[in-house]
Amino acid sequence: MAEAEEDCHSDLVRTDDNERSGEANLQAELQMFRAQWMFELAPGMSSSGLEPPPCRASSRGPGVKSVDARGKQEIAKEEKAKELFLKAVEEEQNGALYEAIKFYRLAMQLVPDIEFKITYTRSPDGDGVGKRCVEDNKEDDKMADLLSDFQQQLTLQESSVKLCQPEVDVSQTHISVLPMEVLMYIFRWVVSSDLDLRSLEQLSLVCRGFYICARDPEIWHQVCLKIWGRSCNKLVPYASWREMFLERPRVRFDGVYISKTKYIRQGEQSLDGFYRAWHQVEYYRYLRFFPDGQVMMLTTPEDPQSIVPRLRTKNTRLDAILLGHYRLSQETDNQTKVFAVIMKKKEEKPIDYHKYRYFRRVPGQETDHSFHVGLQLCSSGRQRFNKLVWIHHSCHITYKSTGETAVTTFDIDKMYTPLFFARVKSFTAFSEKPL
Repeated sequence: MAEAEEDCHSDLVRTDDNERSGEANLQAELQMFRAQWMFELAPGMSSSGLEPPPCRASSRGPGVKSVDARGKQEIAKEEKAKELFLKAVEEEQNGALYEAIKFYRLAMQLVPDIEFKITYTRSPDGDGVGKRCVEDNKEDDKMADLLSDFQQQLTLQESSVKLCQPEVDVSQTHISVLPMEVLMYIFRWVVSSDLDLRSLEQLSLVCRGFYICARDPEIWHQVCLKIWGRSCNKLVPYASWREMFLERPRVRFDGVYISKTKYIRQGEQSLDGFYRAWHQVEYYRYLRFFPDGQVMMLTTPEDPQSIVPRLRTKNTRLDAILLGHYRLSQETDNQTKVFAVIMKKKEEKPIDYHKYRYFRRVPGQETDHSFHVGLQLCSSGRQRFNKLVWIHHSCHITYKSTGETAVTTFDIDKMYTPLFFARVKSFTAFSEKPL
């Protein structure tokens, strides 16, 4: 009986050992199945047709195997994200923005920070997006100085160097036949006495030869001399005369500075005394500068649409126009100010002798009126030097008989609104004389 009990007990222990080893083997097989299943579900594995290698039994536990499978999965996911991101870059460079956005989304769904992990060293088609980016950077460095690049290209051509050549065969004489001196004279007519540098820049877009002519230092030097006079003899701190023209504060000549002022004024009381009217007054100030140092100023209630075309030349027939001269001043506080002295245009009226025929004429005291204006030159928004802020306005009355001058200074209040620049194309549509 005792032996039977011992045999039964040994059979139970053996059965428990077999069950425990079976459970361990089942857990190991389950972990292997999960790892293989996750590896097959990794992006790019199923589409490539590759089958995972057969898993062999190892002395390592199932936890280590799951970690290895998870690492392989992350690597495969990152490789797929890189491939999608490079494909998106290529589509964006080709102009297919919709396709590029689709690939960008797929790549960032796999790895959100794939943009910072990628090195642009390869592309799905094997033509190297990174190599293309390096070439683009080299092209940017090469295009940094177009003038020297174009001059070098012209010197490497045939012995008979021409600034430009006709694109197609023509029977008439082409502009490239003209000598260099004649071409430069044409360019001076383009700039004209109105200093139309905008047209010169547009002309430089025609070809390499015109680009070289438009960058002629002599043209830009003369332009700077006309604007700043003797104060621009030194080029420092600018690299070229063209850079000085673009960067140094200056007034603009291809348009008008305009300000609009509004205020409410109390009117007279009605006859029955029941109400008193109020009037809204609205008027404009126009300021037009010329390269020769002259300036025009006009204050009128008429809108710009009717006034601006009449300000093209200094010989306007507007009665209320004020003419004068201006100068630019660079203050110690690094601010550029414009000072102008303007007065009404003098018109000599013929004397009517018949009016004073029967009585003695009593001559009145003759006076000269002049206005002194001070403005600060500023930049607003994307445009440069397009704003003038009032800092001074006074009236000087000079009595010719005694030579005395009476000065009346006006307070700069809200009635003196800033003047903003408006470009007028018709001002530079014609050239009266060359630079």
